[in-house]
Amino acid sequence: MSNQFEKKVDGSVIRLHPEDNIVIAVKEISVGDFIPSEQISSLHQISAGHKIATHVIPQGESIRKYNTVIGFAGCDIKPGSSVHNHNVVFRDIDRDYAYASEYKPTDLLPEAERASFQGIVRDDGRIATRNFIGICSTVNCSATVVRRIAEWFTPERLAEYPNVDGVVAFSHPLGCGGETTGAAIEQLRRTIAGYINHANLAATLLVGLGCERNNISDLVEIQNLTVGNKLQAFIMQEVGGTRKTIEAGVQAVLGLLEEANQVKREPVPASHLIVGLQCGGSDGFSSITANPALGAAVDILVRHGGTAILAETAEVYGAEHTLTRRAVSIEVGKKLIERIRWWKDEYAVGRDVQINGVVGPGNRAGGLANILEKSLGAAMKGGTGPLMEVYKYAETVDAKGLVFMDSPGYDPASVTGEIAGGANLVAFTTGRGSMFGSKPSPCIKLATNSPMYHKLEEDMDINCGEMLDGNKSLEEMGQAIFEVMIATASGKKSKSELLGLGDHEFVIWDIGILG
Repeated sequence: MSNQFEKKVDGSVIRLHPEDNIVIAVKEISVGDFIPSEQISSLHQISAGHKIATHVIPQGESIRKYNTVIGFAGCDIKPGSSVHNHNVVFRDIDRDYAYASEYKPTDLLPEAERASFQGIVRDDGRIATRNFIGICSTVNCSATVVRRIAEWFTPERLAEYPNVDGVVAFSHPLGCGGETTGAAIEQLRRTIAGYINHANLAATLLVGLGCERNNISDLVEIQNLTVGNKLQAFIMQEVGGTRKTIEAGVQAVLGLLEEANQVKREPVPASHLIVGLQCGGSDGFSSITANPALGAAVDILVRHGGTAILAETAEVYGAEHTLTRRAVSIEVGKKLIERIRWWKDEYAVGRDVQINGVVGPGNRAGGLANILEKSLGAAMKGGTGPLMEVYKYAETVDAKGLVFMDSPGYDPASVTGEIAGGANLVAFTTGRGSMFGSKPSPCIKLATNSPMYHKLEEDMDINCGEMLDGNKSLEEMGQAIFEVMIATASGKKSKSELLGLGDHEFVIWDIGILG
């Protein structure tokens, strides 16, 4: 599988591989339009990013993109026909995982040649890209309180603390009504603890109700947290209720701001960057521009000693063999398949979710027929280097290089897990125009095509459509993305930060049940 289209056949289509039986429309193609390079005429109106059959595809024959199977013909498909979910059948295909058979160690750059960024060095040596004070709820019952505390700290009230990026609330609907033990509450506690321990938080207030199952004492003990000046705990039933807890929380933050404001940025190696990779609202160009370009940037980052977290388990399904083959060991490769089998055999059994075939309406409108086609592009975000480790959702990422984290394809939940794991930067590709931002780690958004980028320029940081336009090669785009990563990590505000996004995107993946 290539990470870049081989040639632009003419002004209207792209052929991604000589063995493909489809091409991709670069722009809208009308009925009857002749495509000289393929010697076919279009039988249908074809939207940009959608597929066109280049010869007869008999019913049951595989449909190939990047010379990889993305489905099977549901009927006889004529040359010039639109090829999409109306005539593409999804079914499982055999994949040879060939664990670790293609592993090659990363060719790290000499330390003297590695990039650096202007980071914030914490007292314990952790490196931050932003400097927030966080207010975390243990349970939905304290959600309003943590938001009211954070909302008190308006830009005007924070003006005298220019080195503090803000006071942010992390509220959620969980914490009670479910199992007292088990995977669901473990995941909830692990996620909250990941945020409390995040380098981008100078200090945290933890607010609970007092009678919830996810009570503060258990959370602190199980997650080995230390209550003190940097982590202060408030129990509403003990403090005196809603109003008094808000007032106490405001006073606590006021007592933390002066010290938090003392930070200064200084040069630190790029090896301290941990970038969460995400894609949302994809289209037919995602696998041609933004995703492989982000993969090229990841390859650069990894050579500089940094870390990238590929996630969204449902969106690598069908392409997982491209990762297991590059795994550092058989054990790491099997960890990935174990997570996929949990999804297929337990979590998503009988559910109408994308790992079982059907992608969302936006993805279909963008030209993606099923999860095999989406995964083909989504996996490209990880670049071409070795897979070094596989983590459960919100587990602390301690390996260097490309790693994988089990998460859903739902963007806010997936990014929340990555940040809990330590991501101090997020890179997010989109072909449809996802409006997303995250705190406390900044998010940069990569557009797959120029029309969408120009329409939504206030939300998009990078236009990977320049590759389609012939202005940048894959390598040039990857280098440009890496440079934006460095600048953003150094304090340059992303588009989502300028718009104020990130206050409502803390979404913990709930795998439990209510009792």
